[in-house]
Amino acid sequence: MVSAKDRAVRPQMPDAVRSALRLALHTVFPPRCLCCGAAVGSDAGLCGPCWREASFISGTVCDCCGTPLPGEDAGPVHCDECLAQPRPWARGRAAFLYAGTGRKLVLQLKHADRLDLVPPLAGMLARAVAPILRPKMLVAPVPLHRLRLLRRKFNQSALLAQALARDCGLACLPDLFLRTRPTAAMEGMTRAERRANLDGAIAVTPKHLDRIRGKHLLLIDDVLTSGATLEATTEAALAAGAARVSVAALARVARDG
Repeated sequence: MVSAKDRAVRPQMPDAVRSALRLALHTVFPPRCLCCGAAVGSDAGLCGPCWREASFISGTVCDCCGTPLPGEDAGPVHCDECLAQPRPWARGRAAFLYAGTGRKLVLQLKHADRLDLVPPLAGMLARAVAPILRPKMLVAPVPLHRLRLLRRKFNQSALLAQALARDCGLACLPDLFLRTRPTAAMEGMTRAERRANLDGAIAVTPKHLDRIRGKHLLLIDDVLTSGATLEATTEAALAAGAARVSVAALARVARDG
């Protein structure tokens, strides 16, 4: 085992050597598009067609849910839905819309075991959440029920949360929350039905109760649809004594109209 002291004094690889090794590796394994596998010019990139179909969120957005809004970015604004039905969290962001390339990437991560996507997708999410990050935030994912976790083998939101926390220099608790009971799949449900489905289904893991008190949390989910899962997780955090909660989703479903 290499000690911390040994690592500290180990000479760093010169940039020229690192570049040469990268070039040699690319000669054998050329960079491929994250989404479709076509040849691209750099690692963790998208080809032209996939880039054109990727709806990255930028410009003016709702400061609460991250949905794109018309007009110039002139400070924090909120969409009509968040004004009409206030969220329990404070601020929110998303990296891209759940459509086209964005949808394909999320589905490949969730259902095709594309764990190689975690670092680049976490990097996209880190750029999106930069405006709402605060020092000493505690990062945590929305939880999966243990039965679903057994079937899927991993919690994609937890992997994203851990990678984002590393990128941003923040602490992460991947098991901060737990699902106290299984819930039905929510595809096709209304917002009210989703909230009812999640009622009492998410709680703070008892061993972390002291860790959450007085903290500002950043909750991570893969897809924001109605926001019901993030709302239930936020409410559990606030009930356990969290001072403030912000949220981030890799993708958010585009609203009609």
